[in-house]
Amino acid sequence: MSLATRATTAFFFVIVMVAGIFGGAISFSILFLLVTILCLWEFMGLMMPEKSGFPIRKILGAVLGAVPFLVFALHKNGLLSHPPYLALISTYLVAFSSLFLFELFSKNERPFQDLAVIALGIFYIGLPLASLFFVAYCDGNTYNGFIVFGLILLSWANDTGAYLLGSKIGKTPLFPRISPKKTWEGSLSGVVVTFLAAYLLHYISGTLTLMDWLVFALIVALFGSLGDLVESMLKRSLKIKDSGNILPGHGGFLDRFDAFLFLLPFVAFYLLVLR
Repeated sequence: MSLATRATTAFFFVIVMVAGIFGGAISFSILFLLVTILCLWEFMGLMMPEKSGFPIRKILGAVLGAVPFLVFALHKNGLLSHPPYLALISTYLVAFSSLFLFELFSKNERPFQDLAVIALGIFYIGLPLASLFFVAYCDGNTYNGFIVFGLILLSWANDTGAYLLGSKIGKTPLFPRISPKKTWEGSLSGVVVTFLAAYLLHYISGTLTLMDWLVFALIVALFGSLGDLVESMLKRSLKIKDSGNILPGHGGFLDRFDAFLFLLPFVAFYLLVLR
């Protein structure tokens, strides 16, 4: 894939992300609902063998995985008055009971494997991305897009710093069994760039304390990098290079958000419990 194609894709991707995040609560909800569905769609496609006919299980997996995000989106935008936790629990009790009944009367040769894939998609992708609402609304009921943007920027800074500097000075393999090209030198470079970015974000935004941003940087540097390795483990186990081809020159949506979705629960835990 040419450098021009990669650059064009990256340009429009950044424009869409920035517009969605800073366009307000509704555009943020729509943007990340689409991100959630697309990541789930790719995941279900990778994990479930191709079957002839209508891809009902793939659709069910993507829809059910997106339910947590949708419930919180409706709640935060004033369209669901009841607590989202109760709505989520009741929805999943009905949904999973229905899935078992569906498989009972289907002719699927691997019913429990496919049910397990759907459940894994919910915990690996659906719930982590739904926890983004605890970040975007960390100060109460007011949407703060800059914190979401800041986390994404920190994730990009970590990845970019590790790649650019690691390709120049990297010599010591970090995790050769999963990702042979990643090095300790590159990873440490990513950590330094991430903390510098966090320091700048604090003074640019005036949102949250410097300690909050430095904790974010630590979480991104540690768990974002691990999230990238987790997706590399997934792709290596399936013997594929990219999770999809929807983003020319950049792979799939799961490739772009693997680190971000993995670090979100840890950021939410810090904001809700430790802060």
